[in-house]
Amino acid sequence: MRIFMFIYPNKYEEAGLSHNPFKAIVSPRPIGWISTRSSDGHLNIAPYSFFNAISEQPPMVMFSSAPKKEGQIGKDSLLNIKDTKEFVVNIVSHSLREKMNITSKNYPREINEFEKAGIDMGQSKTVSVPYVKFAPASLECKLWKTLTLPNRPDGSSATMIMGIVTGMNIDEGVIRNGKIDVTLYQPLARLGYFDYTQIRETFSMRRPD
Repeated sequence: MRIFMFIYPNKYEEAGLSHNPFKAIVSPRPIGWISTRSSDGHLNIAPYSFFNAISEQPPMVMFSSAPKKEGQIGKDSLLNIKDTKEFVVNIVSHSLREKMNITSKNYPREINEFEKAGIDMGQSKTVSVPYVKFAPASLECKLWKTLTLPNRPDGSSATMIMGIVTGMNIDEGVIRNGKIDVTLYQPLARLGYFDYTQIRETFSMRRPD
Protein backbone atom coordinates (compact mmCIF):
# COMPACT_ATOMS: atom_id res chain seq x y z
CA MET A 1 0.00 0.00 0.00
CA ARG A 2 1.28 3.46 -0.91
CA ILE A 3 1.41 6.01 1.89
CA PHE A 4 1.29 9.75 1.18
CA MET A 5 2.29 12.58 3.47
CA PHE A 6 0.56 15.96 3.41
CA ILE A 7 2.78 19.03 3.71
CA TYR A 8 1.86 22.69 4.02
CA PRO A 9 4.09 24.94 1.88
CA ASN A 10 7.15 26.16 3.83
CA LYS A 11 6.49 23.69 6.67
CA TYR A 12 8.39 20.74 5.22
CA GLU A 13 10.70 20.48 8.24
CA GLU A 14 7.70 19.63 10.42
CA ALA A 15 7.22 16.61 8.14
CA GLY A 16 10.80 15.49 8.72
CA LEU A 17 12.22 16.72 5.39
CA SER A 18 15.55 18.53 5.30
CA HIS A 19 14.85 20.53 2.12
CA ASN A 20 11.81 22.07 0.46
CA PRO A 21 10.33 19.42 -1.88
CA PHE A 22 8.47 21.93 -4.11
CA LYS A 23 11.30 22.46 -6.60
CA ALA A 24 11.96 18.72 -6.79
CA ILE A 25 8.30 18.02 -7.50
CA VAL A 26 8.06 20.61 -10.29
CA SER A 27 10.95 19.31 -12.37
CA PRO A 28 12.77 19.11 -14.64
CA ARG A 29 12.71 22.84 -15.36
CA PRO A 30 14.47 24.48 -18.31
CA ILE A 31 17.15 27.02 -17.43
CA GLY A 32 16.91 30.54 -18.77
CA TRP A 33 20.44 31.94 -18.86
CA ILE A 34 19.48 35.61 -18.90
CA SER A 35 21.87 38.24 -20.24
CA THR A 36 21.17 41.93 -19.64
CA ARG A 37 22.79 45.34 -19.91
CA SER A 38 22.31 48.25 -17.51
CA SER A 39 21.58 51.76 -18.76
CA ASP A 40 25.20 52.71 -18.06
CA GLY A 41 26.58 49.74 -20.02
CA HIS A 42 27.34 47.12 -17.33
CA LEU A 43 26.72 43.57 -18.58
CA ASN A 44 25.21 40.76 -16.52
CA ILE A 45 24.36 37.12 -17.12
CA ALA A 46 22.68 34.78 -14.62
CA PRO A 47 20.73 31.49 -14.73
CA TYR A 48 17.08 31.18 -13.69
CA SER A 49 15.27 27.86 -13.40
CA PHE A 50 11.85 29.36 -12.78
CA PHE A 51 11.71 30.01 -16.50
CA ASN A 52 9.64 28.88 -19.47
CA ALA A 53 7.92 29.78 -22.73
CA ILE A 54 4.38 31.06 -22.16
CA SER A 55 3.06 31.72 -25.67
CA GLU A 56 3.79 30.70 -29.25
CA GLN A 57 1.99 33.61 -30.95
CA PRO A 58 3.26 36.07 -30.06
CA PRO A 59 6.36 34.16 -28.94
CA MET A 60 6.82 35.00 -25.26
CA VAL A 61 8.93 33.82 -22.33
CA MET A 62 8.93 34.45 -18.58
CA PHE A 63 11.24 34.03 -15.65
CA SER A 64 10.97 34.79 -11.95
CA SER A 65 13.58 36.81 -10.05
CA ALA A 66 13.79 36.51 -6.26
CA PRO A 67 15.16 39.42 -4.18
CA LYS A 68 18.96 39.49 -4.05
CA LYS A 69 19.16 40.62 -0.44
CA GLU A 70 17.17 42.56 2.11
CA GLY A 71 16.46 46.09 0.98
CA GLN A 72 16.91 45.45 -2.76
CA ILE A 73 14.00 45.17 -5.18
CA GLY A 74 15.60 42.36 -7.15
CA LYS A 75 18.68 40.84 -8.67
CA ASP A 76 20.84 42.63 -11.21
CA SER A 77 18.95 41.03 -14.11
CA LEU A 78 15.68 42.58 -12.97
CA LEU A 79 17.24 45.99 -12.32
CA ASN A 80 18.85 46.03 -15.76
CA ILE A 81 15.66 44.95 -17.53
CA LYS A 82 13.69 47.66 -15.78
CA ASP A 83 16.34 50.13 -17.00
CA THR A 84 16.60 49.08 -20.65
CA LYS A 85 13.41 47.03 -21.30
CA GLU A 86 15.34 44.23 -23.04
CA PHE A 87 17.14 40.94 -22.35
CA VAL A 88 18.37 37.74 -24.00
CA VAL A 89 17.55 34.16 -23.00
CA ASN A 90 20.48 31.85 -23.72
CA ILE A 91 19.90 28.08 -23.79
CA VAL A 92 22.33 26.11 -21.63
CA SER A 93 23.82 23.03 -23.28
CA HIS A 94 25.48 20.33 -21.19
CA SER A 95 28.87 21.53 -22.40
CA LEU A 96 28.21 25.01 -20.95
CA ARG A 97 27.19 23.78 -17.49
CA GLU A 98 30.35 24.91 -15.68
CA LYS A 99 30.25 28.42 -17.15
CA MET A 100 26.58 28.67 -16.26
CA ASN A 101 27.32 27.63 -12.69
CA ILE A 102 30.01 30.31 -12.33
CA THR A 103 27.47 32.98 -13.27
CA SER A 104 25.00 31.80 -10.60
CA LYS A 105 27.03 33.55 -7.88
CA ASN A 106 25.75 36.91 -6.61
CA TYR A 107 28.51 39.23 -7.81
CA PRO A 108 28.44 43.01 -7.29
CA ARG A 109 26.45 44.78 -9.99
CA GLU A 110 29.51 46.25 -11.70
CA ILE A 111 31.10 42.80 -12.22
CA ASN A 112 30.81 41.41 -15.76
CA GLU A 113 29.92 37.72 -15.45
CA PHE A 114 30.74 37.18 -19.13
CA GLU A 115 34.35 37.96 -18.26
CA LYS A 116 34.30 36.05 -14.95
CA ALA A 117 33.18 32.85 -16.66
CA GLY A 118 35.16 33.34 -19.89
CA ILE A 119 32.04 33.53 -22.04
CA ASP A 120 32.37 34.71 -25.65
CA MET A 121 29.68 37.17 -26.70
CA GLY A 122 27.72 37.56 -29.92
CA GLN A 123 26.06 40.76 -31.12
CA SER A 124 22.26 40.62 -31.06
CA LYS A 125 20.29 42.10 -33.96
CA THR A 126 17.14 43.41 -32.24
CA VAL A 127 18.42 44.37 -28.77
CA SER A 128 21.60 45.94 -27.38
CA VAL A 129 22.23 42.99 -25.06
CA PRO A 130 24.83 40.41 -26.22
CA TYR A 131 24.11 36.69 -26.37
CA VAL A 132 26.29 33.70 -25.46
CA LYS A 133 28.17 33.04 -28.68
CA PHE A 134 28.48 29.27 -28.26
CA ALA A 135 24.99 28.65 -26.85
CA PRO A 136 22.97 26.34 -29.12
CA ALA A 137 20.23 28.99 -29.29
CA SER A 138 19.31 32.34 -27.81
CA LEU A 139 16.15 34.44 -27.77
CA GLU A 140 16.33 38.22 -28.04
CA CYS A 141 13.52 39.75 -25.99
CA LYS A 142 11.78 43.04 -25.32
CA LEU A 143 10.15 43.49 -21.92
CA TRP A 144 6.36 43.21 -22.01
CA LYS A 145 5.45 43.38 -18.35
CA THR A 146 6.70 42.72 -14.81
CA LEU A 147 4.46 41.34 -12.10
CA THR A 148 5.18 41.48 -8.38
CA LEU A 149 4.35 38.08 -6.86
CA PRO A 150 2.77 37.53 -3.42
CA ASN A 151 4.97 38.06 -0.38
CA ARG A 152 7.43 35.40 0.69
CA PRO A 153 7.57 34.26 4.35
CA ASP A 154 10.17 36.96 5.11
CA GLY A 155 7.94 39.69 3.68
CA SER A 156 9.94 40.20 0.48
CA SER A 157 8.54 39.38 -2.95
CA ALA A 158 9.78 37.94 -6.21
CA THR A 159 9.07 39.46 -9.61
CA MET A 160 7.90 37.71 -12.77
CA ILE A 161 9.43 39.17 -15.93
CA MET A 162 7.58 38.55 -19.21
CA GLY A 163 9.14 39.32 -22.58
CA ILE A 164 8.23 39.16 -26.27
CA VAL A 165 10.78 37.35 -28.45
CA THR A 166 12.02 39.69 -31.20
CA GLY A 167 14.73 37.47 -32.69
CA MET A 168 16.32 34.01 -32.43
CA ASN A 169 19.93 32.95 -32.89
CA ILE A 170 20.31 29.22 -33.63
CA ASP A 171 23.46 27.18 -34.16
CA GLU A 172 22.98 25.52 -37.56
CA GLY A 173 24.79 22.47 -36.21
CA VAL A 174 21.83 21.55 -34.00
CA ILE A 175 19.37 21.41 -36.91
CA ARG A 176 18.58 18.06 -38.50
CA ASN A 177 15.99 17.53 -41.24
CA GLY A 178 14.65 21.04 -40.81
CA LYS A 179 14.10 20.73 -37.05
CA ILE A 180 16.13 21.41 -33.91
CA ASP A 181 17.47 18.16 -32.48
CA VAL A 182 18.01 18.74 -28.76
CA THR A 183 20.01 15.52 -28.42
CA LEU A 184 22.79 17.17 -30.41
CA TYR A 185 23.46 19.67 -27.60
CA GLN A 186 21.71 18.06 -24.61
CA PRO A 187 20.01 21.02 -22.89
CA LEU A 188 20.52 21.25 -19.16
CA ALA A 189 17.50 21.18 -16.84
CA ARG A 190 17.16 21.91 -13.14
CA LEU A 191 15.85 19.36 -10.67
CA GLY A 192 15.46 19.90 -6.93
CA TYR A 193 18.22 20.77 -4.50
CA PHE A 194 21.63 20.91 -6.28
CA ASP A 195 20.65 18.39 -8.94
CA TYR A 196 20.51 18.78 -12.72
CA THR A 197 19.81 16.54 -15.69
CA GLN A 198 20.44 16.61 -19.43
CA ILE A 199 18.29 15.48 -22.34
CA ARG A 200 19.99 12.60 -24.17
CA GLU A 201 17.02 10.98 -25.88
CA THR A 202 13.47 11.83 -26.91
CA PHE A 203 10.30 10.04 -28.04
CA SER A 204 7.27 11.23 -30.01
CA MET A 205 3.52 10.88 -29.51
CA ARG A 206 0.85 12.26 -31.82
CA ARG A 207 -2.38 13.68 -30.46
CA PRO A 208 -5.50 11.57 -31.06
CA ASP A 209 -7.62 12.81 -33.97
